[in-house]
Amino acid sequence: MELNELRVFLTVAAERSFSRAAMKLHRTQPAVSQAVRRLEESVGERLFDRATKDATLTDAGRLLRDYADRLLRLSEEAEAAVKELRDLRRGRVLLGVNEASVHVVLPLIQQFRETHPLVHVDVRRIPARQIGAEVAQGSLDFGVLTFQPAEPKLGSIVLGQDELVMLVHPSHPLASAREVTLAECGRQTVIAHNDPSHVRDRVLRLFEQHHIPANILVSLPSLEGIKRAVALKMGVALLPRRCAESEIARGDLVALTMPEIRLRRQVRLVFRKAGERSHASAAFLKLVEEKRSDRT
Repeated sequence: MELNELRVFLTVAAERSFSRAAMKLHRTQPAVSQAVRRLEESVGERLFDRATKDATLTDAGRLLRDYADRLLRLSEEAEAAVKELRDLRRGRVLLGVNEASVHVVLPLIQQFRETHPLVHVDVRRIPARQIGAEVAQGSLDFGVLTFQPAEPKLGSIVLGQDELVMLVHPSHPLASAREVTLAECGRQTVIAHNDPSHVRDRVLRLFEQHHIPANILVSLPSLEGIKRAVALKMGVALLPRRCAESEIARGDLVALTMPEIRLRRQVRLVFRKAGERSHASAAFLKLVEEKRSDRT
């Protein structure tokens, strides 16, 4: 049973005539008759009462007409949906980020949505150690990392630089200093993220190597909570500068560099170098590549 045969059958049923259906379809009457005959052979039933002059439907014909209408509508809807994907009037871009890197992709998402407002951008919080594998296997379109992924199938584009800073309240005694030592940090009440991460492990090792207690006395599950705690003068926090750019710009928090912790990092968008890519994800990658070209 082919859609073209169903279309001919519906035209004959609507026109109640093989000859009028042939004129409407711009086909010969024998071609229309053959298409109907093939359909009848496919379903194993007569669809038109040949004893009548006006192409009257049989019981099987009336039953098939309802299903044929639905099938053709579904076919048209499917074609329209695929065209909308191609024209970026629907679709989805799926990104995997950790909590710290979401701040980096928000400007990209904003710019992408200005051009493609109907595409759904789905950003999911995923531990950095899992992102590379999920992008490689196709569970994610893109990921954001601060290190080059080990998976050979992945490429990456540098989105920007970041560094670890110590955030303090503007009234904190160290707020007027431009930088702070590891020992001075160790004398503060440190508010930390309680989710294990590569950066957290490196910082803790540095404290151990210098025989300085990290003095983590408050652990919270989110960066927003940590920044809020610093704003409430509960302690200080070691966070990537990009996570608190707005608060630093407003003067709600002060960022101090730590020369002993030189964790300047490149923030990367990672993606599969080969394989099929949706129209939406291809458009997102093109935007990122164009922005990279503008910077160089």
